[in-house]
Amino acid sequence: MRAVLADLSVPRYLLSAVPATRRLGGMLSLRDDLAVPELPDAPGWMLLRPELAGICGSDVAVARAKSSTVLSAFYSARRQILGHEIVVVDDHGGDRFALDPVLSCVHRGFEPCRSCREGHPYVCERFDQPGVTGCRSPTQGFDAALGGGWGEFVVAHRSQLHPVGSTPSRRAVLAEPASIALHAALRWRRTGDRAVVIGPGTIGLLTVAALRRLHPDLDITVVGPGALRGSTGADRALDSGPHVVQALAEVHGGRVVRPRLTRTPILERGVDLVVDCVGRPGTIDLGLHLLRPNGMLVLVGGAGRQKVDWSLVWNRQLTVQGTVNSGPEPALGGRTTMAEAVQWLADPAYPVDGLVTHTFVLPEWREALDTAAAGPRAGAVKVTLRPNADLPLVAGFTAGGGRAGLA
Repeated sequence: MRAVLADLSVPRYLLSAVPATRRLGGMLSLRDDLAVPELPDAPGWMLLRPELAGICGSDVAVARAKSSTVLSAFYSARRQILGHEIVVVDDHGGDRFALDPVLSCVHRGFEPCRSCREGHPYVCERFDQPGVTGCRSPTQGFDAALGGGWGEFVVAHRSQLHPVGSTPSRRAVLAEPASIALHAALRWRRTGDRAVVIGPGTIGLLTVAALRRLHPDLDITVVGPGALRGSTGADRALDSGPHVVQALAEVHGGRVVRPRLTRTPILERGVDLVVDCVGRPGTIDLGLHLLRPNGMLVLVGGAGRQKVDWSLVWNRQLTVQGTVNSGPEPALGGRTTMAEAVQWLADPAYPVDGLVTHTFVLPEWREALDTAAAGPRAGAVKVTLRPNADLPLVAGFTAGGGRAGLA
């Protein structure tokens, strides 16, 4: 089997001495001598071929050896075939699926832990116990035992597969990040009419699309660089920085308070929700200063050790909500956000067609990683790989809303 393999046997302290620009992909190599993943000794498992696979921020972090030292416990496998945003094909029947990469107790052959019983499989308490899968990771793509999207084959359980029919490939590949964005949007029980989404990458733009579909009349501002900032339903787009406070005060009629000891002013009568899809000190700080008292900051799509002044959380009684992956939702009647996202992606009115900006074949994986890491500088939002170039991609919708053919 051919795949891009991450070999994490190189100590991270040695890689940390190398500049990130030179380190990118340093632990990765294209191999054509790998064994096809074996099916676990349990019913319901299938061998599939990836049709299209996305490159996300966590993949770039692994390639750069920049994953959080805390999160390194989640990615303990020495050999990884990355890629957890995947459209897969069953060679036997030709059926196409979006793959939910979350592995729970049920998949590992265990009795459900408390998290799984309570409908939170994405924080399964046995993520590091391989069970029948042989996988020591919360999700597929961070352990070579089941393969990954950056390889010619992947193993998945039927319960992880969501049929996508003839949904175009470049929409179907967004199912996993769209489910994360929807899961994040559902953390907020609407308490007002104004929201800010920081970070116009894939997760940020899909969060805008989710908020717009859930709350058609919500006023949404997206903050950050990128030409596609307003393409998924935002009312306005602003470049990032402290000036955002003044800009939103002018839009919404708020008042700017300028404390003596902080660079970022406070937006009095601020917004009700901030979703930070970047997770860096500057963006977290901006989000805290934009929120009205009793507002909510949702942190999604990024993680790491950050130095932030959290005093406004106490002084303005803010709620800070972390969120990860996707899962069953009471607001969806117990259905998963992945199942809901797959339905949305099959609707031509769901405005995500421009998000996949680049597609590379597997031998071009280094160029693909460089493009994904460059982000807006390369005009990139979602960068994808075709592990099996012989599998045709399904093209877009026709003008009448029907399906086009294969490309």
